[in-house]
Amino acid sequence: MAEEGKDMAQPAPVIDTNSSFEELGVVEELCSACTNLGWKAPTMIQVEALPVALSGKDIIGIAQTGSGKTGAFALPILQALLDRPQRLFALVLTPTRELAFQIAEQFKALGSGIGIQCAVIIGGIDMSTQALMLGKKPHVIIATPGRLVDHLENTKGFSLRALKFLVMDEADRILDMNFQDEVDKILKVIPRERTTFLFSATMTNKVAKLQRASLRDPVRVEVSTKYQTVDTLQQHYLFIPAKYKDVYLVWILNELAGNSFMVFCSTCANTQRVALLLRNLGFTAIPLHGQMSQAKRLGALNKFKSKDRSILIATDVASRGLDIPHVDVVLNLDIPTHSKDYMHRVGRTARAGRSGRAITFVSQYDVELYQRIEHLIGKKLPEYPTEKNEVMQFQERVSEAQRIARLEQSEANQKKKRKRGDDDEEDNESTHIKKKFTKNKSLKKRRN
Repeated sequence: MAEEGKDMAQPAPVIDTNSSFEELGVVEELCSACTNLGWKAPTMIQVEALPVALSGKDIIGIAQTGSGKTGAFALPILQALLDRPQRLFALVLTPTRELAFQIAEQFKALGSGIGIQCAVIIGGIDMSTQALMLGKKPHVIIATPGRLVDHLENTKGFSLRALKFLVMDEADRILDMNFQDEVDKILKVIPRERTTFLFSATMTNKVAKLQRASLRDPVRVEVSTKYQTVDTLQQHYLFIPAKYKDVYLVWILNELAGNSFMVFCSTCANTQRVALLLRNLGFTAIPLHGQMSQAKRLGALNKFKSKDRSILIATDVASRGLDIPHVDVVLNLDIPTHSKDYMHRVGRTARAGRSGRAITFVSQYDVELYQRIEHLIGKKLPEYPTEKNEVMQFQERVSEAQRIARLEQSEANQKKKRKRGDDDEEDNESTHIKKKFTKNKSLKKRRN
């Protein structure tokens, strides 16, 4: 294991960037699976990581979002599983529920020919159902750290003592979401003799510390050392008064009609409000945020992926890792507080060589945050051309839709409060009955 305080990661050997999967050492069955998935050639991170991973070494991988990291760790795991079949073979830790499902889909697609069995272990789903899945001993577990720790502590018979591979995907986000304690607990109960892959979009101090604690003589593979966006992405800003944000949003959606959009908002409440506003104006918009149930979140994502809905209104829960190939335009309705989140948001479009467009709304309150973004990406962005007179023609319709959306949101909140009140009453009644029953029981005992 690397010494505390030192970064002992070795640089990866130089590889021919025109290599095929076969030339990188991937076996025929998995090369066929790559072809079936439409992967014509390995991405840069796959070219760098696969030979090292297939040789059995630990990896610390730094690559920007949408770079093909999942293939870089899934293929070596599946190839090792072919060589020595075993249940509870690999664990993939990931920060969000949506990303967990997406990783599972890629594992299943790549391993369809070899009968791979995966279990997704995340919050928002019944523990007992998940316990049954774990009882069947799948080959690969894809989990969020918090829920996995719940099972390690509470699910009888569940253990990871025979684990051969550990993957920490989007490690910087896992640590940003304060999962450090959970990760530490997991590291204590899995074998020290294992292969570990740690992938991250950024190399923060926390990630470096985690690397030193969990990897043995890792090879560092790095595709991008600075924050940059792809050349096929057109980026613009739009400087407007905050009170007219919704009007300009509706104008742009009309102006670029026929495209698919991801609209990012800073809060769950604003995400819901904007979705209601756009629906009232006839747009096929659907929200995605952390306060929705897991079933609704997956439903929203699937409707957008299948092109049943053309506009996804989302918080940063959808800014990282999600692979939706057909996003044409990203709109930052609310500017991100952290500049790095801008990179992840705009990374939802212009993926895998396609073109895309990103427009960031900058109000009088956002100038400093926007300047930080320009500083991070190292360039000044052009302003998106608008015709103010054309835009303001939408104002009256938008104002009416805003009023209806506020009413609908208020009614929905009242329903939630009433439901919570009913649930509390039921709980109180249940507690009262239990107390009465216990009291009667103790009285009987005394009489006896």
